[in-house]
Amino acid sequence: MRVVLAQPRGFCAGVVRAIDIVERALARYGAPVYVRHEIVHNHHVVESLRAKGARFVEDLSEVPAGAITIFSAHGVARGLEQDAQARGLRVLDATCPLVTKVHGQGRRYVGQGRLVILVGHANHPEIEGTMGQIPGPVLLVQTEDDVAALELAADTPVAYITQTTLSVDDTRALIAALKRRFTDIVGPDIDDICYATQNRQSAVRELAKVADVILVVGARNSSNSNRLREIGVEAGVPSYLIPDASGLDEGWVRDADVVGITAGASAPEVSVDDVITALRRIGPVEVSVLPGVEEKVEFRLPAELLHARPASAS
Repeated sequence: MRVVLAQPRGFCAGVVRAIDIVERALARYGAPVYVRHEIVHNHHVVESLRAKGARFVEDLSEVPAGAITIFSAHGVARGLEQDAQARGLRVLDATCPLVTKVHGQGRRYVGQGRLVILVGHANHPEIEGTMGQIPGPVLLVQTEDDVAALELAADTPVAYITQTTLSVDDTRALIAALKRRFTDIVGPDIDDICYATQNRQSAVRELAKVADVILVVGARNSSNSNRLREIGVEAGVPSYLIPDASGLDEGWVRDADVVGITAGASAPEVSVDDVITALRRIGPVEVSVLPGVEEKVEFRLPAELLHARPASAS
């Protein structure tokens, strides 16, 4: 069996930064530190940090006054920031800088007198945070039908922003529909779309050209991991989303000559290794990596954590 790995795959710079913030906070301040929502959408990452002393909460009322509190990579609404401040919580913000950039874009467009239209998935924590960061009404659209249903005049001054876990390819049709619908519309440059989402989706399309089956390593509640599986299916290749080797069905790969593997932006490489180990139990495996983009992006940590080193770091 040939196993071909997508490149890039797995952790993006925003996820690395978020996990690093939790680990360095534990090193500097000691356990427990409190994390609002899952730091990233991956069970293995969450459980690893929980074992080190992180406590995950959905409501800030669960956090003792004055405790170290970390906001997840997805970002939070302004109201939550104000609540944390009012309760005297010591906040470390692990919001991905690309998500923070979207928040800034939305506020800037409101300042220009425009109505903001957000392209994204309802109930995703990033969407909830973004809508709560913009001081004015924000209209969410998920489909072209949503665009057509907007009860706005064609000459309404509008601006669009997008969820970062959507790629240029994901948003192209919706943005085109918005531009057909409105005569006075602006939006961010394509370069502002999350590089990691686009790169991983492009890599899966390349993987689909050589693989008989694709395994996407990632959590079921991970938006970008689900999209990677969908892209494989759209390319005509049977594709399955699994958290690790425990989700592997031997029947999927038994007759495959080439098994393609990728991983969502919040999935650790150890889970990919786990899947390869499981495949070796089925039969001999030869592993190779497709050529692809080598990501060198790094995001700066909060100043107070720059010199804190987690116990696992050398």
